[in-house]
Amino acid sequence: MFNDIGSLELVTLVILAVLVFGPDKLPKMIQDVTRTIRKIRAFSESAKADIREELGPDFKDFDFDDLNPKTFIRKQLDNDELGLKEIRNGFDLKKEMAEMTDAVHGREVESGAASGGSAGGSVDMTKKPEKAAADERPPYDADAT
Repeated sequence: MFNDIGSLELVTLVILAVLVFGPDKLPKMIQDVTRTIRKIRAFSESAKADIREELGPDFKDFDFDDLNPKTFIRKQLDNDELGLKEIRNGFDLKKEMAEMTDAVHGREVESGAASGGSAGGSVDMTKKPEKAAADERPPYDADAT
């Protein structure tokens, strides 16, 4: 629950709690907070049990963590019935972006690197774009920023 709180932050919170609630009321406040957290967890677990009971035996192995989008996507990528790993491994976004950056800046791109490994159609990026005059700047577009 508090995995991202460092030791300095924890000490600061304890000192702040002592200053705000005082040393006399602090133990009672901690008990009240822990009791409330236990009640919320118990309510959550009973709600999960009720949902599993209502869904029936077909969903007895239903995991509520699957409702988290990150967990769901991770499980689907591990399943790989659709061949997603092959698609993901065949597409190198960093390489594609480097080639596009080189083409925009007018640098030469190796002809083998420009045409290979692309998931979509190939674009000839070996041609240098026409450069504007060195002292001529492109017009400023306030709507684009």
